[in-house]
Amino acid sequence: MAYGDENLTLANFDDYTEDDVFLEVTGITEEDFRFLRDGGEYENPESGETEYFDESLEEDIFDYIPPQKTNQIFTPKWVVTKMVDQLEENNPGCFDDPNKTFADLYMKSGLYITEIVKRLYCSEAIKSAYPDDKERIRHILQKQVYGMAPTRIIYLIATNYILGFDEDLKEETHNFVEADAAGAAKEGQLEELVEQCFWENAML
Repeated sequence: MAYGDENLTLANFDDYTEDDVFLEVTGITEEDFRFLRDGGEYENPESGETEYFDESLEEDIFDYIPPQKTNQIFTPKWVVTKMVDQLEENNPGCFDDPNKTFADLYMKSGLYITEIVKRLYCSEAIKSAYPDDKERIRHILQKQVYGMAPTRIIYLIATNYILGFDEDLKEETHNFVEADAAGAAKEGQLEELVEQCFWENAML
């Protein structure tokens, strides 16, 4: 099963995002984004000469989004993969247990949760426990992964990325909430916020 919205690419990222929030989300204008993506002529500020910018990196949208004024950082995919690899190295078998839970309390892109869902979904042990594909993915989304996003915009980006692969699962947002975990942590109230957002909701 493909996981994540495969239609979202560098070629259409500026179209995916509403014009009035693009600058707020990325920290750069759409014009600057297209220049980084497509290349083009520019004047070298040191030499004054016209040069051509042609970036030939492998495509990763989140490499193109700089750190935000709010200190939000959209982590590139290769970093996320390394993080999840290290999580598994330090917790062998963690993705083979259908009772294990995982949380990202400061979601930005949704890549971290998506990578964890992939590992769980592809685990032979979890496949054995939930052989039906749809039942397995629903169990993972409803019982194993949780996330908080600091703003409405970031919440929509993350949940659209995590759930965008399947129209039937777009309503599986119960475990993902808009909440300021960083602010709560600074005030010493993170535990209370997590309990309010997830434990209390689970009891409803």
